[in-house]
Formats: sequence, structure tokens, C-alpha cells
Amino acid sequence: MDIIKMSHLMFYFYVIFSIFLSTTSAESLVDSYWLLRIKSSFVDPDHALSNWSSATNICSWNGLTCSLDQAHVIGMNLSSSGLSGVISPDISHLSSLQTLDLSINSLSGPIPSELGRLENLRELFLYTNSLSGKIPHELGFLPKLEVLRIGDNLLSGEIPKSIGNLTELKVLGLSYCLLNGSVPSEIGKLKNLESLDLQQNALTSPIPSDIGGCDKLQNFAASNNMLQGDIPASIGKLHSLQVLNLANNSFSGKIPELGSLQELNYLNLLGNRLSGAIPSELNLLSQLQKLDLSGNNLSGPLNLFTSKMKNLEVLVLSDNHLAGDISSSFCMNDSKLQMFSLARNGVSGKFPLELLSCFSLQQLDLSDNKFQGEIPSEIDKLAYLTDLYLNNNSFSGKLPPEIGNLSNLKFLSLYGNGITGEIPAEIGKLNKLSVIYLYDNHMSGNIPKELTNCTSLTEIDFFGNHFSGSIPETIGMLKNLVLLHLRQNELSGKIPPSLGDCTKLEMLALADNKLSGSIPSTFSSLSELSLITLYNNSLEGPLPESLFLLKNLKIINLSHNKLNGSIHPLTGSTSLTVLDLTNNSFSGSIPSRLALSKNLIRVRLAGNTLTGNIPLEFSLLKELISLDLSSNSLSGELAVSLSNSTKLEHFMLNDNQFSGKIPTWLGNLKGLGELDLSSNNFSGTIPKELGNCSALLKLALYTNKLSGQIPPELGSLSSLNVLNLQGNNLSGNIPSEIQHLQKLFELRLSDNFFTGKIPDELEQLTELQVILDLSHNQLSGEIPQSLGNLMKLERLNLSYNHLKGRVPSSLGKLSSLHRLDLSHNLLQGKLPSAFSSFPASAFVGNKRLCGAPLESCSGSSRKWLPKGEVIAIIVAIVFTSAVICLVMIYIMLRIWTVWRQVSVSNNDGFGNENKGQDEEKWVCYGDEKKKGGYCKMNSKNMTPSPDNQLKK
Repeated sequence: MDIIKMSHLMFYFYVIFSIFLSTTSAESLVDSYWLLRIKSSFVDPDHALSNWSSATNICSWNGLTCSLDQAHVIGMNLSSSGLSGVISPDISHLSSLQTLDLSINSLSGPIPSELGRLENLRELFLYTNSLSGKIPHELGFLPKLEVLRIGDNLLSGEIPKSIGNLTELKVLGLSYCLLNGSVPSEIGKLKNLESLDLQQNALTSPIPSDIGGCDKLQNFAASNNMLQGDIPASIGKLHSLQVLNLANNSFSGKIPELGSLQELNYLNLLGNRLSGAIPSELNLLSQLQKLDLSGNNLSGPLNLFTSKMKNLEVLVLSDNHLAGDISSSFCMNDSKLQMFSLARNGVSGKFPLELLSCFSLQQLDLSDNKFQGEIPSEIDKLAYLTDLYLNNNSFSGKLPPEIGNLSNLKFLSLYGNGITGEIPAEIGKLNKLSVIYLYDNHMSGNIPKELTNCTSLTEIDFFGNHFSGSIPETIGMLKNLVLLHLRQNELSGKIPPSLGDCTKLEMLALADNKLSGSIPSTFSSLSELSLITLYNNSLEGPLPESLFLLKNLKIINLSHNKLNGSIHPLTGSTSLTVLDLTNNSFSGSIPSRLALSKNLIRVRLAGNTLTGNIPLEFSLLKELISLDLSSNSLSGELAVSLSNSTKLEHFMLNDNQFSGKIPTWLGNLKGLGELDLSSNNFSGTIPKELGNCSALLKLALYTNKLSGQIPPELGSLSSLNVLNLQGNNLSGNIPSEIQHLQKLFELRLSDNFFTGKIPDELEQLTELQVILDLSHNQLSGEIPQSLGNLMKLERLNLSYNHLKGRVPSSLGKLSSLHRLDLSHNLLQGKLPSAFSSFPASAFVGNKRLCGAPLESCSGSSRKWLPKGEVIAIIVAIVFTSAVICLVMIYIMLRIWTVWRQVSVSNNDGFGNENKGQDEEKWVCYGDEKKKGGYCKMNSKNMTPSPDNQLKK
């Protein structure tokens, strides 16, 4: 009987188990279908889903977790699987899913709103993908959700208010997205929320006071947004808060009462607009480890004491307006303070000795304040100090030798002070010293050789001091040196060859010293060198050929030395961006190999004796911004290859022997700001295409053989400051379009063949200041009154022309004018009294000018009248003379007529007795009578006329 009952029970168990297996198999089959559809939406280059196949049990598929009875998929973790593609809405069919983690992949597209159907979902991780679109409000329908981390995506729009429905939520991570709008007040309903991360978005408006409802909140980060207004006082009620990060927003007002946040260990309010004093209640935060209030508008005294904040390790108060003294109780013996920054506050006074009690300090930053006096010798009390920043203050006196006792010091920044004296030899004890910045002080003496014992040094910057003597011969001991900056001192002697042993050196700046000798050939070992500046020294000799081995050079400046020979050794690198060899004695041709450095932006070879043409290979220099080849002996025509350098801003070829025509392709250089082709042999006309160089500030074409007229298109150069065309063969009128050059402050057109009048339109050049020079031309007409509008003009030269008329009185109003030359023209009349202070040489060669500084007009025998009056006087004189002549002729004729009558009467009365006498009245000389010449009258035998006898 018992056996029969037992068999029945086993039968029933078998049936039930069979039904169970069939049900489980059916449910698994459904999940398998949807999972394979989900797989099809992913791109799987790393084959993370390779075992997702119907041939295997889904509970063994990679990344999946099944329930204990293996009836349901309850977890999917495909984090960091290298997946791309989109998230399939079919995930919503995995109704038993509790955890979904697709984080740290490359998924794109929107977050499917269908995820809101996963009613059993507790954790959703989609962070660090490329998901876009808005956060679907359907996520607020997940009643069991505890963790929602979807940050570090491209999500945009506002945070949906439905988030407030997730009453079980503990973690909300929405950081590093593109979210905007305000923080919804509904977040205050999340009573279980422990972590809220909203940082690095574009959220605006104030934080709602409802945040105080999240009384379990431990971590609140909303940094790097655009939140504004006051920090809500309700935050002070979040008694569980451990981390509060509101940095880099636009919060204003005062720091709220936070003294009750006894669990707070991290408080960061940097980069806001908070004002007022630092609340003393912050001293109650006994668990606080890091406090950063930098970058605000806080003022008043420093009301913080590490004696109360016993766990404080980092205190950053830089970039505020704090003032006053540091309290003597600021640091106690048991202080844990490791970092203190008071930089950029404007604090004054002497070095605060109270800080010397902060024995645990590792980093001290008092830079950019107004501290003065000497650096205390007790500085060595800070035995753990690794970084000391005292730069940009007014510290004076000598550097204390005790600084050599700071055996842990790695970074020493004292630049921008008034420190004097020598570097103490004790500096050589700092074996851990990595960086020493002493630049912009008044230190002097030799650089101690003990410095080279600091073999951990990577950066030395002593720029702008008065160090003298030679560079230590043992400098090569600094094997880790990356930067050596000794520019602008008074160092002399030769560059030590051991410098070549600093094989990690990347930047070497020895410019502006008194160094001599040649460049050491050992420099060839500096394979990491990218910058070398040796300008303004007295280095001489040719360059070592071994410099060709320096393949990483980017910036070379050897200008203003006495170097000679070929520049070929500097062309080994194809990474050059700047090459400046100005004012040396380099010779030979420009190496075409330079063009292999396709990133060259500045080439300055001026002031050498280079010959030959510009290499055609320069067509490869498409990034070139500045090319200065002036003051050499280069020749040839400007090749069209240079037209590829469309980024050129400075193009100087002056003082060479270039010839041919100025090329029209220069007009394509839209960014050209300076063009100087002066003192060459260019001929032909000025190309009108130069008018297209709208950014041009200086155009200098003087001392060439250019001819023709000034193209009116130059009037389009509205930014032009300097126009110098003097010393050519230009002719024609000065174009009126020049009036459009209203930023011009220097205009030189002298020594040409310009004709016509000076344009009245020049009055528009109101910025003209340095000079207006139109001398040595063939200009005519009067000086325009309108030139008196050039109120900034300092020099005016109109000499050696054909100008006439009076000197305009308006020129006397040019109060800035201190040099004037109107000599050798046809000017006349009285000079304006304002010109009396100029030398007489400014007006010579104008014969009809008078007045100071010339001869006075009133005392001059040459008192010239206006042209109209002169003509009237001449006409009157001619008319009067004509009338007088006519009257005289009339009188003579009357006398002659009367005389003839008397003579006839006498002949009739006396016959011929006087015939002989009459013949003697005319005495002719020689044969004059016969030849029709003149005879002399014999007055002795003349008989007075009857009229004269009557008058007696």
C-alpha cells in the first residue's frame, strides 16, 4: 500500500516537473527571440556578442544574468564592449530586466522611450556613449529605479520633471551632457537620493530651494554650468552631505550658513561671483578636508583656523579681494594643512610668519600679492615644503641661504620681485629641486657652480636679472634639464661645450647677453632641442656643420651676432616654424632645403650678404606669414612661386638688387599687412591689383625705377598707414582717390614727376601725422587752404615745385607742425605770423615772399602788390606815357612849323647874302651826308626863332 502511494506521488511530481520545464523553455525562447533582435541593432567589432546564438542557452550568453530559476533575463551588462550602433526599443520586451548596463561604448541615437516599460528595472547605466536627443520623460515611469546614470553623452534639452516620480532613486548622474534649462523643483521629492551629479552642462537659473527635501543627499555636484542667483539656504539642512561642488557657475550673494553640515568633507565654490566675508561658521566643519573658495569676490579678513578645522588638508582662497593679517592661531602644531593658496588677493605686508607654524605644509602659494620685505630665514621650518610660490610680489633683499635646507623642495618660483644679491651656494643642496624660476628680479653675481649639483633640475629660468661672469662649465651635469633660460643678463665668455651633455634639453635661450666665441659643435648631441635663441650676443665664426643633425628644431633665432658662412647647417630639421638670422654676415645662397619645413611661418634673413635668387622651392611654404630678406645682395625677378604663400602678412625685400616688374599676384595676398620693395631696381608701373590687399598697413616702393601714374585703385587700401613712393619716375596727377586712405599717417611722394595741383581732397587725411612730403616734383597751382585741416601733421615738405600764390593762413593753425619746407617755389606775399619760428631756409627760393623769418614786408624795397593791382598800375603807366608822347609830338610839330615860316620870311627879305652862312649851319662828318648819315648842327650860325626873341 505504501509502495502504491509512493508511486502515485512520483507520477504526480513527474507531471508537475514536466509542465515546469515546458513553461521555462517557452519563456526562455521568447527572451531569446528579443535578444537576437537587440543584437542586430549593435555593431560588434570586438565580437563581444559572438556567443549570442540560438544554439546555446541564453543564460550562458556573454553579459547576461538570469534569475535563479533561469526563467528570466534579469541583467544585461555589456559595459566597455566596444559596441556601436543604436539601442533597440526591443529591450522593453525583457520585462524582468533589473539591471541594464550599456555604458562606455560608442552607441548613438536617442534613448528609446520604450525603456519606460521596464517596470522591474532598478539600475540603468548608459553613460559615456554618444547618445543624443532629449531625456525621455517615460523614464519617470520606472517605479523601482534606484540608479540612473546617463551622463557623458550628447543629450540635450531640459531635465524632465517626471524624474520626480522616481521615489526609490538613490543615484542620478546627468553630468557631461548638453542639458539646458533649470533644475526642476521636482527633484526635491527624491527623498532617497544620495548622489546628484549635474556638472558640466548648460543649466541656468537658480538651484530650487526644494533641494533641501533630499535629506539623504551625500554628494551634490553641479559645477561648470551657468547656474545663478543665491546658493539656497536649504542646502544647509542637508545634514548627510559630504561633497558639495558648485564650482564655475555664476552664483552671487553671500556664502550661506553651512556650519551644520558636520559630515561635509569637500566644499568647492570656486569660479563664482560670491561676495562678502568668509563666514566664520565654516570653522565648525570639523570633517572638512578640502575647501576651495577661489575665483570669487570675497573680501575682508581671513576668518579660518586650521586649529578648528582639524582635518583640513587643502585651503584655496586665491583670486579674491581678501585683506588683513593671518591670525597667529591660523595653524597649530597638529594642523594637517598640506596646501594653502592665497594667490592674487592684493594682500600686503611682510611675509606672514604665522604660516611657519603650518609644519605639514607641502604647497604654499602667496603669489601675485603685495607682500614686501625679505623672505624670512626661518623658511626652513617648513621642512615638508615641495612647492613654494612667492612670485609677483615686492619681496626684496637677498635670498636666504637657509632655503637650501628645504630638502623636499621641488618647485621654487620667486620671479617678479625685487630680490637682490647672489644665488646662495646652499642652493646646491636641493637634490630634489626640479624647477627654479628667478626671472624678473635684480639679482647679480655669478651663477654658482653648486647649482649644477641639483641634478633633478628640469627647468632653469633666470631671465631679466644682472647675472654676470660665465655660464658654469659644469652645466652638463644637469642631465635632466629641459629648459635653460638665461636671456637678458650680463653673462660673458664662451658657451660651455658641456652644455651638449644636457641631452634632454628642449629649449635653450641665451639671448641678450655678452657671450662670445663660436657655437660649440657639441650642440649636435642636443637631439631633443626644439628652440634655440642666441640673438644679441657677440658670437662669431661659421656654424658647425654638425648642427645639421638637430632634426627637432622648430624655432631658431641667432640674429644680431657676427656669425658668417653658410646657413645650410640649420636646415637639417624639416620642422622649422621660425628662422631668424637677421644682422649677421652669412653669405652664399638661400638653401632650397628650407622649403622642406612646410610649416615655416617666419623667415628673417635680413642684413646679411646673401646672393642669388629666391629659391623656386619656396612655393611649398604655404603657411608663411613673414618673409624678410631685406638688406642683402639678392637679385632676379619675383617668381610666381611665392604666390602660393597666400597667408603672407609681412613681405620685405628692400635694399637688394631685384629687378623686373612688380608682379600682379601680390594682389592675391589678402592678409598682407606690410609690403616693402624699396631700394631695388623694379621698373614698370605700380600694379593696380595692389588695391586688393585690403589689410595692407604699409606700402613702401621708394627708390626704384617705377613709372606711370599712381593707380587710383590704391584708394581702396582703407587700412593703409604708410605710403612711400618717393624716388621713382612716377608722373601725372596725384589721384583724388587718395582721400580714401583715411588711416594714413605717413605720405611720401617726393622725387618724382607729378604735375597738376595738390588735390584739395588731401584734407580728408585727418590722421596724417608723421609727414606729408610732395617735394621735388612739378606740382603747380596754389597751396590748398584745406591742408590746414591736417591738425595732427608734424612735418610738411612742398619744396622744389612750381607752387604759386600766397601761403594759406590756414597752415598757421597746424599746432603740431614742427618741420616745414616750402622752399624753391613761386610763392609770394606775406608769410602767416605763425611761421616766424621756422628757419628762413624753409622759405628760400621764393623771391616774392616776405615777413618773418624773411625780410620785413614794410621795410622791403620789394613790396609786391597783388597780381590784379600790378596789372592795373601797368595799364595806367602805359596809357599816361602814350598821352605824354602824343603831346610832345604835337608840340614839336608846332615848333617846327613856326620855325619854317620864319625861315622862309628871312629868305624873302635878304636875297642871297646869307647863302654861304646857311650852308655852314649843317656840318657833316666825312661822307655821312653822302651816305645819308647824321649831320651835326652848327649852333653858332643859328638864328633864334621869332618866338624866342619875343620871350627875351
